[in-house]
Amino acid sequence: MPLDERDLAHLTRCVDLAEEAVDAGDEPFGSLLVSASGEVLFEDRNRVGGGDGTRHPELALAQWAGAHVPTEERATTTAYTSGEHCPMCSAAHGWAGLGRIVVATTTAQLLAWQRELGAPPSAVVPLPVSAVLPGAVVDGPAPQLADRVRELHARSLRPGSSQP
Repeated sequence: MPLDERDLAHLTRCVDLAEEAVDAGDEPFGSLLVSASGEVLFEDRNRVGGGDGTRHPELALAQWAGAHVPTEERATTTAYTSGEHCPMCSAAHGWAGLGRIVVATTTAQLLAWQRELGAPPSAVVPLPVSAVLPGAVVDGPAPQLADRVRELHARSLRPGSSQP
């Protein structure tokens, strides 16, 4: 499904959250959970800088939804994110029963940037959402946000950054 203006506005907010994460010495990821009516229900940014590698915003969305969104409404939500879910977050999304996922950038883009930027390899095999959550509706990427997201990844890897 093509991205509309509302999708792009939400994705831009995700990238803003990713920038907040980098400014705080963290990895550049941000996410929103949005209701069927378009209301932002919850937002978060990456928080792995404190040493807990599971503190991804997409996992936080799934956990928050599990505690606050009635089961029957979860499938009508949309998770927006600056970067495609990792395997852990994809699984959490599925277990929580959340709906559509909209990504500003894909796992393939991230892998290419990491190689180009000389990033260390991931501790977890980087897989697209579809490899972990068959049947998931995943829309994106948003080419107009790619350069900004790439620059955030570059910033987070520069010497002197407080990346874990």
